[in-house]
Amino acid sequence: MKFPFFASFIVFCIWLGYELHKHKNMEAKREQEFWDREAAANSTRRKPLDNLEYIQIPFDSLPMEVLADDPGVLEYHETLRFLSESPIVNFTGISNTDLKLMYGAPNIDLLSRYDQSYTTLVRTLQNWGQKLYENGNTDEACRILEFAVETRTDISATYKLLASIYQSRGQLDKIRKLIPIAEGLNTSLSGNIVSMLESFLSN
Repeated sequence: MKFPFFASFIVFCIWLGYELHKHKNMEAKREQEFWDREAAANSTRRKPLDNLEYIQIPFDSLPMEVLADDPGVLEYHETLRFLSESPIVNFTGISNTDLKLMYGAPNIDLLSRYDQSYTTLVRTLQNWGQKLYENGNTDEACRILEFAVETRTDISATYKLLASIYQSRGQLDKIRKLIPIAEGLNTSLSGNIVSMLESFLSN
């Protein structure tokens, strides 16, 4: 009885050693590939940025007059006006290495600022829309959230609140139209957002 057990133990140890060695080699390969890409990215020359999808804030179509005396809303307005003075681009899901490969290493600081402005934009829109909604300004909140979705935000709360508004109005078709947008988001949150939107259709 002892010999079969011992033989099985030896086989297990050999298999485990092989798997550990294979895993170590795969990790080393991935790490080398990363540094190779990073080296290539760092040597990529500056490229034109004319083809970027710059985001313009449509102040004329946003409810700037609603709760305009509220300190919190005023802060959102000021943030948006400040952001509008510089380029805004959505680079969600794109690594710095990929950005350098696409647009050149010398542009990375500039592109990072563009992306940070986008992050601030969609967070501000979410907070502003939530504020108006909580104060009974549903139509105006809807306009703000719809603009956020147009920029392809990946903030789940934006889709949830917008879908809730649509559901309360019986506008299920509009919820359905949000699903392909969520499916196309370049983010790991895409699946969760889709599932959440589908739950509104089943309730």
